Amino acid sequence: MTNLEQTRQAWEEQAEAYDQALTATDMRTAEAALAMAGVGPGTRLLDVASGGGAVSLPAARLGADVLAVDFSQAMVELLGRKAGELGLGNLRVRRMDGMALDLEDGSFQVACSCLGVMLFPDRARGLSEMARVLEPGGKGVMIVLGPPRRVQPIWIFLEAMMETLPGFAPPPDSPLFCLQDLEVLAGEMEAAGFREVEATAFENHLEVESGEHLWETLVAGAPALTALVRSLPEDRRRALRSELVEMVRRRSGGSGPVSLPMTFNIGVGVRPE
Repeated sequence: MTNLEQTRQAWEEQAEAYDQALTATDMRTAEAALAMAGVGPGTRLLDVASGGGAVSLPAARLGADVLAVDFSQAMVELLGRKAGELGLGNLRVRRMDGMALDLEDGSFQVACSCLGVMLFPDRARGLSEMARVLEPGGKGVMIVLGPPRRVQPIWIFLEAMMETLPGFAPPPDSPLFCLQDLEVLAGEMEAAGFREVEATAFENHLEVESGEHLWETLVAGAPALTALVRSLPEDRRRALRSELVEMVRRRSGGSGPVSLPMTFNIGVGVRPE
């Protein structure tokens, strides 16, 4: 099984868990990005690697004509069910590879990706495909994670790893943080053909009830962290979980929920006329 096939299988297995754990938080960031792009009634919008619909659902509620695509059949079916339950007839879903979109050139006015294209094995190709399917003057929108220390839910996990696993250091080339620098994000969008790119940081928060809640959110909802945890011996896994739970307990003052800050980077660029 190739790495891409393994990744697809992981998302097939964890689609529901990711959606329950993180879509609502991602959606708050997506709503800000949609406002920056001027999305409104009648906007033809493509959501690439749509996941649980963090972009698609608020865009459809704004009245946009939305096509959501994802390479995971489980994600596509999940979002299709949501659209049906909410009566969003202006939201269509299709299974599709974001690095080879089966769509005509110039079909959309906005192409957006929230934490999707940033994880592609070929980001440049994914970004170029987003640009290709836009009409001249259309806008491309990228939502990615900011610097690790400013994405506290994941940083706490990494700190717990460093505390419990001797010699562990956060991987310097993790795709999760490949576009943490605003200038790098803007540069990659420009290299894909976008112009007038504006990249800004957006502050959001993940609300967790406890350290156990954070553990379940990350391990159940993030395939990369799930695989990492599963690779550990049982005693190390227990120690890691205990350390993370204690870190969150201290942040909460001993009990109760805690709000963990998260920085997202939002890039908006225009396809030249």
